[in-house]
Amino acid sequence: MTARDLMSGGEVRCVGEHQSLQDAARLMRDLKVGALPICGDDQRLKGMITDRDIVVQCVADGQDPAQVAAGRFAGPLHWIDAQADASEALAVMERNRIKRLPVIDVANNHRLCGMITESDVARRLTDDEIAEFATQVYAAA
Repeated sequence: MTARDLMSGGEVRCVGEHQSLQDAARLMRDLKVGALPICGDDQRLKGMITDRDIVVQCVADGQDPAQVAAGRFAGPLHWIDAQADASEALAVMERNRIKRLPVIDVANNHRLCGMITESDVARRLTDDEIAEFATQVYAAA
């Protein structure tokens, strides 16, 4: 099984790095998701933004989400090649304790082609693999 086999299907949407956090929040609402990739003007992956980032790092500090660019949150980024083995994708998620992993099609000009989420893991892996994933991702540091 490859990362592409493990990832969520369908069109991947991202928020532009120059778009506001308010735009990101609306897109999350409309898509019924809690995180979005941030893409640059070149349509390449620049980072990730979560609903929690918006609340904790913007709203709680009294900033206006309509005035803060999503690109401000384009910090450290983890991703996986679409052709990589699914076990490698899980290892990246476990090692970095992340619940969402962007999938990049390296053979297609490094374009974002999907996301691997914890729900993908739950749907496609064995109970033992899910237990190991949960232990690694959710265990106390």
